[in-house]
Amino acid sequence: MTTPSLRMLCATALAALLLLSAPVVAQQKTAKECNAEWTANKAQIQASGQKKKDFMAQCRGTAGATAGTTTPATTAAAPAQQKTAKQCNAEWTANKAQLQASGTKKKDFMAQCRGTAGATAGTTTPAATAPAPSTAKKPSAVTNAGTPTGAGQFATEAQAQAHCPGDTVVWANLSSKVYHFSGNKNYGNTKKGAYMCERDTAAEGFRAAKNEKHP
Repeated sequence: MTTPSLRMLCATALAALLLLSAPVVAQQKTAKECNAEWTANKAQIQASGQKKKDFMAQCRGTAGATAGTTTPATTAAAPAQQKTAKQCNAEWTANKAQLQASGTKKKDFMAQCRGTAGATAGTTTPAATAPAPSTAKKPSAVTNAGTPTGAGQFATEAQAQAHCPGDTVVWANLSSKVYHFSGNKNYGNTKKGAYMCERDTAAEGFRAAKNEKHP
């Protein structure tokens, strides 16, 4: 074999050797490099639902990745960090009554919902517990102060009841000489009147109003 042919053969063999050996190093990241990427982007990667072992396998098996470039798993986690306006609006609609009862305005809810990092899809924002309805009974009728002008007439319902415990207290209209029972719209609510025990009304010339049910 001539010298030029030998030189050409050696050059060809050397080039082939370099071509085969060089890419091997560049095609695969080390465990140390992948672990560093996991540590730097741990919160985002976990928020996307990816476990460390899956990330490491994907990172080390990615060919041609340059140093400092994050893996697709890291960038894919970004959308999961923030809810869309559509998602937040759907949550507001589903919990509108409770949120308004707690004093939360829609613009405040939307700002809080969209700014919450790491929220998973479908998770609703806890709504404040609506105040329990009051169990106190409302008065059956307006009980204004009376203007007694005669015997057996009282300014308050309590005074009349104390005078005749066990008897029915009525509201006597001093102008019409008609008395009304508790629960009627006129009870304690005429221009001139007083509270009386029903047993005393006849002696004072009062009569029961028509079409009123006796309590």
